[in-house]
Amino acid sequence: MIRTLHPLSVSLAVLLLAASSAHAATPTVAEVEKQFRSGDKAQALARADAALQADGNLAGMRFLKGVMLTESGRTDEARGVFERMTQDFPEMPEPYNNLAVLEAAAGRLDQARALLDTALRHDPAYRTAHENLGDVLVRLAQRAYEASAQGARAEADLQRKLRLVRDLTASR
Repeated sequence: MIRTLHPLSVSLAVLLLAASSAHAATPTVAEVEKQFRSGDKAQALARADAALQADGNLAGMRFLKGVMLTESGRTDEARGVFERMTQDFPEMPEPYNNLAVLEAAAGRLDQARALLDTALRHDPAYRTAHENLGDVLVRLAQRAYEASAQGARAEADLQRKLRLVRDLTASR
């Protein structure tokens, strides 16, 4: 079974600073996330929307909105948020990483890999993107080994590799 990649909300700490200088009436990223995590998801999304209506350049709030949409199962909307962020904030690695997670979950591994490569070009030390890239590469290896095993009788070495990669993906 193919699993989804690493949890999405890992990068919020990096983005808290971007939201902290917002207007006093604007809720902080931490406040909205706390409300969302406490179960008041609709109100948290409404507060994020209101903050973004007042100032659409709040990168941290936009990112949090994308995470909240993802975790609410609204992946198409989340994808739109993250795609716009890559256009408006192309230097930020987090939106690329989260788009990659969505692409991988949809089985689009090549697109996920390209997005993770972009995230790592922007921040070579971004651990979550490295881990997610590892997960994508394992799944790509599985796909390649499975394609190689089709048709003619697969050799023992290929079967061993295929078993190993299947065990690795199943254990995660």
